Amino acid sequence: MTTIDELDRGIVHALHVDGRAPFSRIAKVLGVSNQTVARRYRRLRTEAGLRVVGSSHLEHDNHTRWLVRLGATTAAARTVAQSLARRSDTSWIKLLSGGTEILLIVRTARPNDEAQSLLLQQIPRAAGVTTVSAHYVLHTYLGGPTPWRGQAATLTDHQQRQLAPAHARPVSGHAVSAADDALLTALQADGRAGLPQLAAATGWSAATVARRLAELRAREEVFFDVKIDEALFGVTVQALLWMSVPPGLLDRVGADLARHPELAFVLATTGPSNLVAQAMCADPAALHRYLTTRLGRIDGITALEVTPVLVTVKAAGHLSTELPRGPRSTTE
Repeated sequence: MTTIDELDRGIVHALHVDGRAPFSRIAKVLGVSNQTVARRYRRLRTEAGLRVVGSSHLEHDNHTRWLVRLGATTAAARTVAQSLARRSDTSWIKLLSGGTEILLIVRTARPNDEAQSLLLQQIPRAAGVTTVSAHYVLHTYLGGPTPWRGQAATLTDHQQRQLAPAHARPVSGHAVSAADDALLTALQADGRAGLPQLAAATGWSAATVARRLAELRAREEVFFDVKIDEALFGVTVQALLWMSVPPGLLDRVGADLARHPELAFVLATTGPSNLVAQAMCADPAALHRYLTTRLGRIDGITALEVTPVLVTVKAAGHLSTELPRGPRSTTE
């Protein structure tokens, strides 16, 4: 069984601060050799599913994200989930509720007839799908560029300042657009991909890739997230929390929840459950304590549904059941 120590946790936290930080800079901050960081990184990548994923901000890009809940028969749920996981426009596919419910996020360009077809025609007609509900993701209170605190609690403030990427000001260049889709797709597959790899994926020169990536990062339109087996950080129970909150209280409750270390993301969506969060807990008793002693004391939550996560089929850009080791990145 894979285990991690304080150095491994430091490397994961460092990648949360800057997903493309060279190993040499991480090594200097952690007080170890470049070779040690590289060796630990490769071990975590091979044995613990460590991945750095590049993404664009919900509020900044020209895409819409839908949070989709599917009811399915027990026999069909895993097959449907795996089929959806092979699509490039899906992420965060999870089996819930005894294996009879699927949660996924669909990312679509605006406007996009293919997305409408997926949501309104293809999914409802899939064999074994019994119910479909789709909701716009309107706002992110926690998640995206803000990592789950359980994976980002090792480095000191001084170490984080040393690792934080420096971006030149004033910021030039235009906002993220459809022209950046190939770059964003490549970064989602491997946020640490080197410039030659990104150039091949986009058809641009390496210099153009470097300049455009620097522009997007300086404008804070692209961020880098870190994916790794949460069990290594003591999490054995995950659950989706579907909350109903009066619109006038939504921002206050969302901001309050964003400060809870037990939560990995908090999203405002359309629909009767207009605030959705994911809880990360050590065991069922810890989840019960969180629900009763913290969440239950927040005024404004009028209804709550808790659905346990059985398995994550796909995270951001990666099939969780298929984690091949990719080519060594030039940022290593």
